[in-house]
Order: sequence, then C-alpha cells, then structure tokens
Amino acid sequence: MRDIQAFLSNFQKEMNWEISDDNYKESKASILHNYMLLTTEVSEVAEEFRAIFNKTYKLAVDEGMDEDRAFEMAKSVHKENIGKELSDCIAYLVKFANYLDIDLEESFYQKMEEIKLRVNKDQR
Repeated sequence: MRDIQAFLSNFQKEMNWEISDDNYKESKASILHNYMLLTTEVSEVAEEFRAIFNKTYKLAVDEGMDEDRAFEMAKSVHKENIGKELSDCIAYLVKFANYLDIDLEESFYQKMEEIKLRVNKDQR
C-alpha cells in the first residue's frame, strides 16, 4: 500500500490533480470535488455489477444456460471493467489519505484488528 501511496502522490503531482492546500475555501472546494468524483466511480462499480446481473439473467432465462455458469461467464466479461473502476476508487481514496498524511497500510491493519476484537460482531 505504501508503494501505491508513493506512486499516486507522484502521479497526482505530475497530472496536477492534487487536492488544493492554498486556503480553507480552495481546500474545501477541492475535497468536495474529489469526493464527488469518488462517488461517481463507486456508482460505476455498481453499474458494472448491474450489468453482470443483467447478463446472467439474459444467459440463464433467455438462452437457457445454467444460472451459475451464466453468472461465471458474465463476471468474466465484466472483470476488466470492474477492475478499472475499482482502481479509480482506490486512486481517490489514496488521494484523500495522501492529503491528510495517513499511512493507509498502517491504518488498514489497525482497523482490521479493531474489527476482529469487537464484542458484538456478527457471527456466521
């Protein structure tokens, strides 16, 4: 994760895509703009999953394919696009972490340990 954060820090500078840090108003506008872009990317992930479900339905119902096989086929068709959209999401999340000097790797493992130790966690 640290490699990704370093890469994206340099990439964002190179592309002039950094969150503004000039003053409060510009920072606020830049953060909100980037948040809007992140939510757009998250919705694009949802659209890809919707396409998978629609493709599965079409293959299973309209073409008589076994539903599990249809689902696997539909996932393979959309796998690359979902990867791209998830990567866009990661880029925006990392941009926020970099802006706030958050070590995402450390933060991630701390959060997972916190979840693991919860008393009221769901059991399966």
